[in-house]
Amino acid sequence: MRPTCISPRFSIRPSRRSSPGCRQLEEDIMGKRIAVVGVGALGGYVGGWLAHTGEDVTLIDFWPENIEAIRSRGLELDGVTPEEKVTVKNAKTMHLTEMQDLSRQKPIDIAFVSMKSYDTEWATALIKQYLAPDGFVVSLQNCLNEERIAGVVGWGKTVGMVASLISVDMFEPARIRRTVAKGGDKHTVFRVGEVHGRITSRVEELRDMVGRIDSAKTTTNLWGERWSKLCQNGMKNGVSAATGLTGSDCDRNDTIRRFAIKLGGEAVRVGQALGYHIEKIGKLEPETLAKASEGDKTALDEIETIMRPGSNTNPNPRADIQRPSMAQDIRKGRRTEIEFMNGYIADRGTYIGVPAPTHAKLTEIVKKVERQEVKAAPALLGG
Repeated sequence: MRPTCISPRFSIRPSRRSSPGCRQLEEDIMGKRIAVVGVGALGGYVGGWLAHTGEDVTLIDFWPENIEAIRSRGLELDGVTPEEKVTVKNAKTMHLTEMQDLSRQKPIDIAFVSMKSYDTEWATALIKQYLAPDGFVVSLQNCLNEERIAGVVGWGKTVGMVASLISVDMFEPARIRRTVAKGGDKHTVFRVGEVHGRITSRVEELRDMVGRIDSAKTTTNLWGERWSKLCQNGMKNGVSAATGLTGSDCDRNDTIRRFAIKLGGEAVRVGQALGYHIEKIGKLEPETLAKASEGDKTALDEIETIMRPGSNTNPNPRADIQRPSMAQDIRKGRRTEIEFMNGYIADRGTYIGVPAPTHAKLTEIVKKVERQEVKAAPALLGG
């Protein structure tokens, strides 16, 4: 029988005289141990808020200045309302060179991988050896990376989490801002799902955790949610990266907005051919978007009314400074995820026999901008 070690006040502070049984019970009560691998805009935002709400979070990053800034002044999070401005000082931090310290600590129960798609495999391999026996890895990323994670830890230890319409950027080390309003009851931001589609206790637990940050739900349609987010990213990220415009300015420009609609429609048709049940793409119905891209005037009018900033349907709740992550990468001189977004859609279209030439074209343009062969400009997309 386990010894009694919890006082009537439910204190969980370990005593020096605690027996091994007491210490294990104390650890069980203290909750799950969480690691966030990649403390950029999204990983830092989610990890920071989880720590702020009382979770046991270790932030692991590979940018020394970021880790040092978090340690010296805390992780500063900001949003579009005063209530969203907090400084997180209770999260543990760790640089890549310090990860071996995890071997002397309690194993990780939940590891969020929030790296760029091209860094998925090695980042997952780094944290794999520190997972608890029933620990698992959550893909908190753009694109479809669950298969890459499963290739390292196995499908049974792989969970997906889609962050929809969250728009965060790290503009300085340890400083992250969110440039769109919280979803609340108008839009579900976090969608958590198993790769096999069943609702399990662990995805319900994840939903409850991130539900303290913004609106959240479990989903039986992770792959459809992923493709929906890919459609959204495919319409926004590369377009902003190629033109140098903010998200709102892209949508204000008639030519560029229609280029984005063409991207969205092609992505929908590829996803449908692959057998995905595509969820709503932000405020856009997938079939209406596809028809709009194919010349249906009624559908085009409906989609443009939603997309055009300042319309009755789109009151433009995002800040004018908002730039998708790929545009931020271009401004910072970093590699983009274009091959994993538009390039991936084009490749899957070729595979399934549904061409996506606009995605192939945009991929080539963004790669040229990335290599600094051309400068980002609206004219690259005819704007």
